[in-house]
Amino acid sequence: MTTGQGYQEGRARAGVARRRLLGAAGLVPMLAGLGAATACSSRTTADDVGKAEPYKPVPTGEADWKEVVQALGRTGTLIRGTYHHTPFPRGDLNVVSRGVTVSPGLALGSHVSFARYSDGGTLMMGDLVVTESELQGMTDALQAQGIAQTAIHKHLPTQSPDLWWTHVCAHGHDAGSLAQGLRTALDRTGTPPPVAPAAIKPLDLDTAGIDAALGASGANSGEVYTSVFVRRETIIDEGHALPAGLGATSAFNFQPLGGGRAALSGDLVMVADEVQKALTALRRGGIELVELHNHGLTDEPRLFFTHIWAVGDAVTLAKAVRPALAATNVKPSPLKGDG
Repeated sequence: MTTGQGYQEGRARAGVARRRLLGAAGLVPMLAGLGAATACSSRTTADDVGKAEPYKPVPTGEADWKEVVQALGRTGTLIRGTYHHTPFPRGDLNVVSRGVTVSPGLALGSHVSFARYSDGGTLMMGDLVVTESELQGMTDALQAQGIAQTAIHKHLPTQSPDLWWTHVCAHGHDAGSLAQGLRTALDRTGTPPPVAPAAIKPLDLDTAGIDAALGASGANSGEVYTSVFVRRETIIDEGHALPAGLGATSAFNFQPLGGGRAALSGDLVMVADEVQKALTALRRGGIELVELHNHGLTDEPRLFFTHIWAVGDAVTLAKAVRPALAATNVKPSPLKGDG
């Protein structure tokens, strides 16, 4: 047996063991006080153990999410006719990182998405930006609502005030109740109410040059230029296939600083055997590595994310990122709102 064969068989055995563990966890009675939501780490049931095919997301329309809109108190966007995405930009915060005043669009964008499945359930998944003083109170509120935290980490280097990003996940059969549970937790933070969108203005960036360097068409939000890439393979989370782009994206935000220069913040999604190739490529291009971690608990294949930071000529930065992208199994996504 070669070393590579042994590694692959070891991974396969680990996957079987993990699925059995998840199945056993699903047999444990749900903790008291979790309400209508079930934390993602305890969603698997006895009926899911050994299931050959994952549950698939089903098409939805805007009308299917009216209870979510009402509970969250703001409208969202239906992505690919499948999942509903809502942003919560932290425009209330004045954040400085490496001498750059960070715009909400660069790295302060809390967001949540909802997808419905063929088993009649709804998945809620998102990422929330909170201050150091908000984190523990919001954590307690999430736990009281039965919403799992699947990651707590940083997106920015040396920031003031200190911030944390926490990924959240829950399942349930009442999308409105899931949204209300999240709203309860958000109300423990200073997340501001929605504001009317400003007119989109041209950015002081060579966006055509960024597109050419990355091999993808980006989008101008009026404050940053964003390029998004999605994993080519289907990601399975606790027996549920994630819609393309949900929870498995590489995204790069360029905030103009004048004269074609930009602050770059974003993250790259990888499987295990891509990690070192991508990290090496990023450092060769002078890109700072901020974090390496997981965003989920039970995704298959197992995904890893590295958050990055750099300041310089925007096109040069995009060229520095391209080799790392080429080391991963992603393809461009033309749509905003992938989460």
